[in-house]
Amino acid sequence: MRIHVLADSDTRWKWGGELAQRLHPRPWVHAHMLNGRATPTARQMAEVGIEPAAVTQSSVSEFVNSPELAQADVLIVGSVGGTTQAVLHGLARAFEGAQHRPVLVTGYVGVVYENLTDGLLLRAGADVVLANSPFDARRFREIYRGLDIDDSCVVQTALPFFADQQYDPLRTGATHPFTVTFAVQPSVPEDRDGRIYVLRRAIQHARLRPGREVLIKLRSKPGEQTTHIEPYHYQTLAEQLGEPLPPNLQFVYGNMAEVLDRTDLLVTVSSTAALESMHRGIPTVILSDLGVREPHGNHYFTGSGCVASWNEIDEGAQPFAHPGWLEEQGILARDPYAQLRERVEQLTRRQLPPIRPYYTMQNAAGYLPRLLARRGLAPDGIPLPHSAGADGRRPGLMARTSRKALRRAYRFGVQNVAPKIQRWGGL
Repeated sequence: MRIHVLADSDTRWKWGGELAQRLHPRPWVHAHMLNGRATPTARQMAEVGIEPAAVTQSSVSEFVNSPELAQADVLIVGSVGGTTQAVLHGLARAFEGAQHRPVLVTGYVGVVYENLTDGLLLRAGADVVLANSPFDARRFREIYRGLDIDDSCVVQTALPFFADQQYDPLRTGATHPFTVTFAVQPSVPEDRDGRIYVLRRAIQHARLRPGREVLIKLRSKPGEQTTHIEPYHYQTLAEQLGEPLPPNLQFVYGNMAEVLDRTDLLVTVSSTAALESMHRGIPTVILSDLGVREPHGNHYFTGSGCVASWNEIDEGAQPFAHPGWLEEQGILARDPYAQLRERVEQLTRRQLPPIRPYYTMQNAAGYLPRLLARRGLAPDGIPLPHSAGADGRRPGLMARTSRKALRRAYRFGVQNVAPKIQRWGGL
């Protein structure tokens, strides 16, 4: 199966790449990276552990006219809502009257706790809109039905990050110290004081519990970009504290699944890593120290039984998520991709209808033109003259050194090649 994945950040590449593998055991994957602030580096792509057969980088306006899309069976669109809507409009124009087009699949890379209606309507028009849980599926269908949108496009799955490996609480001992992992987020908390607070509490916990290993799992190296802007990098903040760190605390990078392999207690404000941890049966804490608040996203976990504070962690708290809550979030589902595979197989066997995004000049004339123009498209889906990527670079250019760095990263392993990538300019 020829699957193309469009991504605008490292996290969305991970989501799309892993989803492709859930769709087919041996997919041929073409990775399309969008020009922009968060375009993933070679190191970030290699860290995901999925090697695509081809990689290109372009603007939205160039991507929607990529000739290779005509040969694709499936296109997974992993981008923010506005970009997804622009892609739908561009592809609707590009495939107008065509006998064949790829099945369009889109969704969310994590929990949906804000801008629910806005995000869903911007994704309406795709053949498949993925819901990561029974809870999400009900909400998605209710909103679509309320606006007379065919809700058969909603397909319930689960986050593709979930690993089959389960936690063994008996593995700790002399050679495997009890390990606490703090999974950071680039923008939660957003302010410097909040980030200094949780950092100091992690350091304090390491000092209080010298027999434990405390890991601070970072999303990116200083200077790299992720899906969300990270104004205050934890490693930089630690250096600014000007004090020695306890020997049992360290900063780690790499694939989250590999870090969870050595984790006995996962701590976070609201990272999707919490769901991965809960799926494995690892004790998990959703921090309440800065409040249980919608801007932090930790309100999503109320009812899980895992909301706790650093004080409680210091005292030995190791909460497990309630089974009922896990089931509602789709975390306990067996083969949650069976329905998706069946739906995609059905769609690939028949001629697909024209792509019809929800927003048009008839119902959103004051919204759509500006949204599309920011992505280099006119209201009819045609590329604007001299359109460029979000970062202003000319479309269609992917540095030769970037492709070389990516190939070497996959060949030799991220840990071995990362210093070389950094010397090549932080690609």
